[in-house]
Amino acid sequence: MPSYGSEEGLGQFLWLPNSMKNGSLANNSVMKLPTHTGTHIDAPGHVFDHYYDAGFDVDTLDLEVLNAEVMISLHIPEGVKRVLFRTLNTDRRLMWKKKLDSSFVGFMKDGAQWLEWLANILVYFPGIDYLSIAAYDDLIPAHLVFLKSREIIVVEALKLDDIEPGIYTVHCLPLRMLGAEGSPVRCIEAPEICWSGVKHHTMGPRPNYKRNAAYHFGKLRLGSCSICKIIN
Repeated sequence: MPSYGSEEGLGQFLWLPNSMKNGSLANNSVMKLPTHTGTHIDAPGHVFDHYYDAGFDVDTLDLEVLNAEVMISLHIPEGVKRVLFRTLNTDRRLMWKKKLDSSFVGFMKDGAQWLEWLANILVYFPGIDYLSIAAYDDLIPAHLVFLKSREIIVVEALKLDDIEPGIYTVHCLPLRMLGAEGSPVRCIEAPEICWSGVKHHTMGPRPNYKRNAAYHFGKLRLGSCSICKIIN
């Protein structure tokens, strides 16, 4: 997996200092990795120091933005608030390479401004299939556009290899780390709401999904059947 600042990729990030094989009562591992590793989100404090000092970290992000219907397409209809962008990054399998490839597809500053304009009407959750939603030549300027309002939550390095264009339900949860400007996330998408790992079915008009999902929350088990896809 590629990683910023490393020619050899992420490398080892998990150690087992306490091992039952070495006499410990239980196995207890230690993990060390950058917060912007693999599939991850950016909090406003990632590129705004005053937001970082003010505590606008991953602990303050609106999880409702990260858990609902999402669209994978460039033809964005009215009412869509979350869009995943599957680009040539996926076709070139860039996330499978160790070394960071600076030729990855991402948003330039003007592209970020276009999406920010859409956010005032539609999109609050843009996701992309490489380590950065901003193009390498515009890393900071594009990030500044995305994160300055604190309304948009960016999800980066999604695994979209076998995802077709369409409407999905996505659930994407960061670690709740106080003071962190980013966090690895676990993202799951399904064609429709997945109930109890038994069957996928509609629950009436799509605008009712949010209400129904809340009502049936006690029964909701994501990722429990083969149709659900892990996208990180």
